[in-house]
Amino acid sequence: MPTIISVASGKGGVGKSMVVSNLGLLLARKGLRVILVDMDIGGANLHILFGMFHPPSTLTDFFSNQVTHLEDLAHPVSSPSRLRLIPGTGETLITANLQHAKKKRLIRHLHKLDADVILVDVGAGTSYHTLDFFLLADHFLAVATPDPTSVLDLYRFIKLAAIRKVLSAFLARDPVAESLLNKEFHSITEVLEAVGSTSESGVALAQKALQGFQPALILNRMTPKSRINTLHLKQLLKQYVGADLSVLGNIPEDPQVQQSILKYLPVVERSPQAAATLAFEEILENLLKHVRQREEVSETQVEPRKLRA
Repeated sequence: MPTIISVASGKGGVGKSMVVSNLGLLLARKGLRVILVDMDIGGANLHILFGMFHPPSTLTDFFSNQVTHLEDLAHPVSSPSRLRLIPGTGETLITANLQHAKKKRLIRHLHKLDADVILVDVGAGTSYHTLDFFLLADHFLAVATPDPTSVLDLYRFIKLAAIRKVLSAFLARDPVAESLLNKEFHSITEVLEAVGSTSESGVALAQKALQGFQPALILNRMTPKSRINTLHLKQLLKQYVGADLSVLGNIPEDPQVQQSILKYLPVVERSPQAAATLAFEEILENLLKHVRQREEVSETQVEPRKLRA
């Protein structure tokens, strides 16, 4: 089975798709079979970063049952074709009101894709669809900029993702689920206490659901004057999620990034010596270490997924 890595942000415009395209290309260069999946429902643009202006088929075709197998939507974007892309959807009524059954079908087919690594580009915001697409992965990445609103929105996103992950352990009409839906929580301890007040046996289920939920952070558009307080963010998330936040690296503010976007090429391909490219190479190595460490923790689980490069 493939290793699935989801990439999200608390708000749009922080460079999430740019991060996905560059990491995907670097992973493919290591000999891994990589599929990028644009799950920014209604706002997909990952294909544009590769100059694919009119994809022959997209997720819209899958949702409308014009394409039966998700694998048929994976279009090569590099040569050799170790890197493929499944383009996302446009603004259609199907995607604006995505049915739960269609979402579950998409997630089920995603796990069957023929790849070593799947990078899922998750849309911004905190809708149930966005949170569920983020949480379907084996490993979780979050992208933020030094902008204080970006950091705050990311904190909110991860908080809600943690609650959604706990909710996934219970049925929709379960009393525990109902008790969590309309409350504001300031720590994961409060969430577990709320579960325990409704169902003592539910606490173990909630703790199991949160096991392995340790998002890693990538900081984009960093400058020497950036004042992002990663230590404070780490403390907040440790208090809330109960786990340390790994920072995989910083991508500096680099004009070569914008130039590469205008040329519809990842910066790691267009400008191999750019400061951003060097940062991405370091981030990739840290990502591989992060994945391997998480796999070692999960070795006692059934059928652990292995990523080797």
